[in-house]
Amino acid sequence: MVQTAKVFEDDKYFVDMKLRETPDVVLSAFRNLSHGLPNTTVPPGKLQEFLTTYFEKPGMEFESWTPPDWHEKPKFLEGIADDELRNWAEKIHELWKSLGRKIRSDVKDHPELYSQIYTPHPVIVPGGRFRELYYWDSYWVINGLLLSEMTDTAYGMIQNFLYLVNRYGFVPNGGRIYYERRSQPPFLTLMVESYYQATGDKEFLRAALPALEQEYRFWMQNRSTPVTVNGTEHVLNRYHVEVGSPRPESYTDDLELAEGLPEERKEQLWMDLKTGAESGWDFTSRWYIDGDGNNNGTLKETRTSQILPVDLNALLCLNEKALALFHRTLGDGDSAALYERAAARRLGAIESVLWDAERGAWFDYNLVTHSKHFEFYPSNLAPVWAQCYSRPEMGEKAVQYLKGSGALHYPNGVPTSLRESGQQWDYPNAWPPLQHMLIDGLSKLPSDDAKQLAFDLAQRWIKTNWLAYEKYDAMFEKYDVNGDGKPGGGGEYEVQLGFGWTNGVALQLLDQYGARLTSGSGRLSSGLLLPLFNFVAVILQ
Repeated sequence: MVQTAKVFEDDKYFVDMKLRETPDVVLSAFRNLSHGLPNTTVPPGKLQEFLTTYFEKPGMEFESWTPPDWHEKPKFLEGIADDELRNWAEKIHELWKSLGRKIRSDVKDHPELYSQIYTPHPVIVPGGRFRELYYWDSYWVINGLLLSEMTDTAYGMIQNFLYLVNRYGFVPNGGRIYYERRSQPPFLTLMVESYYQATGDKEFLRAALPALEQEYRFWMQNRSTPVTVNGTEHVLNRYHVEVGSPRPESYTDDLELAEGLPEERKEQLWMDLKTGAESGWDFTSRWYIDGDGNNNGTLKETRTSQILPVDLNALLCLNEKALALFHRTLGDGDSAALYERAAARRLGAIESVLWDAERGAWFDYNLVTHSKHFEFYPSNLAPVWAQCYSRPEMGEKAVQYLKGSGALHYPNGVPTSLRESGQQWDYPNAWPPLQHMLIDGLSKLPSDDAKQLAFDLAQRWIKTNWLAYEKYDAMFEKYDVNGDGKPGGGGEYEVQLGFGWTNGVALQLLDQYGARLTSGSGRLSSGLLLPLFNFVAVILQ
């Protein structure tokens, strides 16, 4: 009723509001309000009055919190040669203070009044309308925090995710009860790996491992499917949320989108929209399957659950390798061998089902038509990032595929697709995690060509972020690949400021390539000029 009356511009606003009274009192008051009215439609004035009486505005569940481990001048700043970029990196580092949130103990004591899920440690939120923790965003946030030497804050965030696995058996999409039936790309094992690499804390690793294994079992038991190719059965993973109702945080959007469809088809669409949200790519033409089974259509043709995604399987391959390594580190060779075998099986499945030798890349697999989707997405190179392929030439072939795809023709980064659908995970938007996975993957390849391409893409991305920051004094969740540094658009809501993963990716690239990246202002730190000149002199010899 409140959603369909469009009292608030953003459906998420209402479901984030806190109740002033217990749910049964509020429900009873609402029944009294609508009782005896034609079609039980409450006049806007009365509805507004009811909301003011029984609800508080969103954000009341947090208390102000500044991370106590934040300090000025973390070491990585010293490696950034360009003065402008170093000053900007300091400002990004400063943003962690404004994105910190601590959940009030009242949420633990009175969970029935909140949609917020209580977690014991403070969090860094993405920013904007995203007032709670989000799952896959936090991987890049945590990597950024570790560079900022904010180890305690990173530790607390990981503990929250382990707490959620112990409570739900998996990590929900985000820190709200309306996310309790869907997850997001499973990055927790990699968060633990980042933290362990930064600290060498074996006891932390030992304590975290049972929850990591529990999450892995969740994905294998609830998000996997057999697929037979050339007479051989393989098991690969997909996103799959079996809840056939509109998303509470986008209720009217989902209701309107399904208008006119038969009941069964409505439920299927709502399941696939939730599944799209679980993928993190909400939404994109990547998940479209039309009536003929082709990768075509509109948002109404979203069939996320019928697609085996390259990037999810590459990520799970990384998880398997990391879990094997954790067990070896802790002295359990038998368990390590189990995960090594799982990674080897997955590598075989990825190559049999998703690799295309002729095109030189990996492609999503359509379970309806039993064929690959050959559209370009940065995810087509995810196995390069995961180093989950068997022959070195596959990595190099993927570089040639990328060069021939047309995706490198844009000044501000690699677009999420080459199709302009109006959805935010499509052209012309470029998203930080996809840029980072692509750059990171290319930088690990042995050829100078791939390493140079990684640097070129890092330079493009940093310049885009920096120019937009200069212009708008803000970091954004996504950027437009065209123009001279501007935020992205499209999708279900306005572009958001903040922004957790953008900050994390920028800091990682500034750390990795700081000696070479430039803002274009031509001002380099005198301390770093000498080694740079020596480097140039060596090249010119």
